[in-house]
Amino acid sequence: MEKKTYYVNIGSQEISQIPYGANTEYTIEATDEEVFLLREKFNEIHEDDFGTYIRAHIPYVQYHDDRDNDKYDNDLQEALQMIYKLANQETKQAMEESNIGQEKNNETI
Repeated sequence: MEKKTYYVNIGSQEISQIPYGANTEYTIEATDEEVFLLREKFNEIHEDDFGTYIRAHIPYVQYHDDRDNDKYDNDLQEALQMIYKLANQETKQAMEESNIGQEKNNETI
């Protein structure tokens, strides 16, 4: 399957083939299937984010004891790892310099 260049912004959960505005945070080379999987991960993050919003309105649930926040953090780390694996050389180097997305001792940073 042919790989195409995509521009990804984590904050807006945007994946585009056209660079514009702030969507060039990360540049990846991916097949349609890989982009679909990344989009699915972004959808999970969006759902997790809603769960953390609901939790924020329940005062007796502590942040450090909250499964919704843990799920959000885990899915965000998985998305960054996916981006790192698909990143072009320049993006991969920038991520390495920032310690983002690589696996370290079976843990994603």
